[in-house]
Amino acid sequence: MKTIKEYSQLIDNALKDKQYGSYPKELYDPISYVMSLGGKRLRPLLVLMGNDLFGGDTEKAIHPAIAIELFHNFTLVHDDIMDKAPLRRNQSTVHKKWNENVAILSADAMMVKAYQELCKADFNFLPTLLDIFSDTALKVCEGQQLDMNYETQTKVSILNYLKMIELKTAVLLGGSLKIGAILGGASQTDSQTMYDFGKHVGIAFQLQDDILDVFGDSEKFGKQKGGDIISNKKTYLLLKALEMVEGNKYMKEELHLWINAPVFESSEKVEAVTNIYNFLNVRELANKEMEKQYAIGMSLLNSLHVADDKKKNIINFTDSLMVREV
Repeated sequence: MKTIKEYSQLIDNALKDKQYGSYPKELYDPISYVMSLGGKRLRPLLVLMGNDLFGGDTEKAIHPAIAIELFHNFTLVHDDIMDKAPLRRNQSTVHKKWNENVAILSADAMMVKAYQELCKADFNFLPTLLDIFSDTALKVCEGQQLDMNYETQTKVSILNYLKMIELKTAVLLGGSLKIGAILGGASQTDSQTMYDFGKHVGIAFQLQDDILDVFGDSEKFGKQKGGDIISNKKTYLLLKALEMVEGNKYMKEELHLWINAPVFESSEKVEAVTNIYNFLNVRELANKEMEKQYAIGMSLLNSLHVADDKKKNIINFTDSLMVREV
């Protein structure tokens, strides 16, 4: 088995100097820009690790891994437009650097490129891979639509929120692992277990992102601090706070005042809502849910009939995802 560093090098080599197209440059330059910004590349890494876990040929998993990375970045470009986000990985988002129309069209081209990359996989696996990839892509779209729906709904349950992040974020981690496992020769049962493992780890990962958005180092993570608070995004933190202030008239009024304020100073709103979160201890409650989801995922991984030493890479990698500094 290869090390995580070796997997990363394989992905970097595959992406290095990759040509996405040249004319018209307004279509292809944003793709090169987005793909050059780097990032954790965790989804293509999961494809390779899922493949290696079952003894597959890593080289044969490279193209599907790159397809997953292209698709993921396609979703980020669209997400940034919808969220009106100015920064991604400490750099201007595509719609800010160019404009929204360019960003939409270039992202669409990335989706096509993702399918082209996937179709370079072993033909014997291709029908199954296309089915998983397309089903995962649709689920991500469903999750994004639910996320937008929740922006205008006054009441959203935490259960519904967890389902939304499962679709929007977690299924792509699950799909990455499942694609890798299938390429590695895993059984239908084991490949589904890998999917479910990735799904629960993905939910935990998104919950951690919710926490980092408010309490993390914005410069380190390359995002606007408190962006979720500014946009009234229905995160676990906000939903739990709304649930808990029901018995506190004054705090309920203050929280709703900030949520409904038509005009406000961003830093002031972030500070005020963060103070409410601290008073209610919702960060700790979010941490507990995150740890619960991660534990479910790890129990699924441990249930696989694969030698424990072969699981070490994935365990070490997913563990590292859950210890990002705040």
